[in-house]
Amino acid sequence: MHIPDGYLGPATYSGMFALMVPFWGAASWRLNRTLKTRQVPYLALGAAFSFVIMMFNIPILGGTTGHATGATLIAILLGPWAAVISVSVALIIQALLFGDGGITAIGANCFNMAVAGVFAGYGVYRLIAAYSTVMSRRRLIAGAVAAYVGLNVSAVIAAVQLGIQPMLEKSATGQPLYAPFPLSVTLPAIALEHLLLFGFVEAAVTALVIRYFQKNDPGMLG
Repeated sequence: MHIPDGYLGPATYSGMFALMVPFWGAASWRLNRTLKTRQVPYLALGAAFSFVIMMFNIPILGGTTGHATGATLIAILLGPWAAVISVSVALIIQALLFGDGGITAIGANCFNMAVAGVFAGYGVYRLIAAYSTVMSRRRLIAGAVAAYVGLNVSAVIAAVQLGIQPMLEKSATGQPLYAPFPLSVTLPAIALEHLLLFGFVEAAVTALVIRYFQKNDPGMLG
């Protein structure tokens, strides 16, 4: 889902940067007031975990890649605002130091994975896990389903961002100036990879980590 430079037009990538600014501001404000001291190391570990799991990406049609993100898992353990910061930090480091995702596309990539994916996944988790105990098996199911949904929401939004570029940015002769593939190509190419493969990887990893904390540190799931 890492969108590289040259695939989003100025109107799209500048708009996504502007959209992310209030989310980064709100996340910083919330963390300053709600993050517990014992959770601070986990915030750093969350960013590191997201960074590592996103490095295992596979190039797919549409100028992007398929991979897991760990976003929903971080939201479950530390809250969605902590996940916004953790995943954003991972994405920014990847773009600046490793060229994994474009610098101009940082706003779009952060919105897709650190905001849309985080809040979609966390919302599904809270819905399914509502009124369950920390040690309940329903927490495992909730985490797996939430991670699957969150990742696929991110993928679909990335596909839409790429797929609308031929309509938004064209030359005088009608040729696409940025991403060349229409929605009829980007949606199935990107979404299907995540629906059929990466979503299940994300679900399995999330469920296993939740099970680990149920056994060793259930307070993290409270």
